[in-house]
Amino acid sequence: MKIKKGDTVKVIAGKDKGKTGEVSIALKDTNQVVVEGVNEVKRHQKNTRSRSQGQIIEKSMPIHASNVALMEGKKTVRVGYIFEGEGDKRKKVRVARPSGKKI
Repeated sequence: MKIKKGDTVKVIAGKDKGKTGEVSIALKDTNQVVVEGVNEVKRHQKNTRSRSQGQIIEKSMPIHASNVALMEGKKTVRVGYIFEGEGDKRKKVRVARPSGKKI
């Protein structure tokens, strides 16, 4: 998956189209990301002890990684990979497609 935890992304499809935020969780197995402030839902939480109150909490739910684009400055960019180094010391590095800068 080309989006990782800590990346700043912009939503390009769905009900929250146009919003930006930081990725807090990247779920590789389902190819989804949780972005702060995006796709928020209200969930009712029962009381945990006999004397505490239940409450309504608002939390961000996962969205598919194809519905977000990585931000570089104020522009959205596609992500590519290049290999650096020789032999056993080769590393796979993410780069922005238009500019070729390392991410």
